[in-house]
Amino acid sequence: MDTGAEAVCRKRGRGDLRVARVPELSRRETGPRGAARHTAANAALAFPSRSRAEAAAIETELLDEYRFGPQQLIEMRGYACAVAITKAFPLSSLSRKQPTVLAVCGPEQNGAVGLVCARHLRIFDYEPTIFYPKRSHCTLHQDFTVQCEKMDIPFLSYLPTEVQLINDAYNMVIDAILGPETDIKSVKEPYTGILTTLKQVKIPTASVDMPSGWDVEEARADGLQP
Repeated sequence: MDTGAEAVCRKRGRGDLRVARVPELSRRETGPRGAARHTAANAALAFPSRSRAEAAAIETELLDEYRFGPQQLIEMRGYACAVAITKAFPLSSLSRKQPTVLAVCGPEQNGAVGLVCARHLRIFDYEPTIFYPKRSHCTLHQDFTVQCEKMDIPFLSYLPTEVQLINDAYNMVIDAILGPETDIKSVKEPYTGILTTLKQVKIPTASVDMPSGWDVEEARADGLQP
């Protein structure tokens, strides 16, 4: 089942989703008021305790009735996640000298949120690396990918299966793999292998939505444990 930007891609056609890129948000917007505002916006757009049908209905309402654009919603969520990470894991608290973070992005909307989050973390002086094993064909998501590439954010060609390599290279993992629209029983490679690897990491994990591998319908938390 597709929701949000993925559904809009299919409904309107890929070419119709090419809209003006949102300008980079300035550092002064990361103060307490800005953080609270954007974190609240993210909470309204992420549906960890709602069913897939409820999540789809809310997002459809935002798109159709409130006239938010798909890019606008994803940009808000990605920025809010980046701000939340700077509050929970400030640069001064990181265990490694280099402020490295690994963003693991899935093929649907959560993956796009992860791309935006990584871009803003780069602005906030973190050093993100992105693992994006199956890139979306949606033009909107391709735009987010190009923006990251233009900011010289590196993309991994593979995820090390030796967990200690991840622990040694990064301060934390950003989980932007699976969203609440995902049927957990239908998840296949490479994502089953990715989840198996990330379940074993010792560094912190921050999820941009419901942690990947959790089942929103059956209230099971068998996936990642941020």
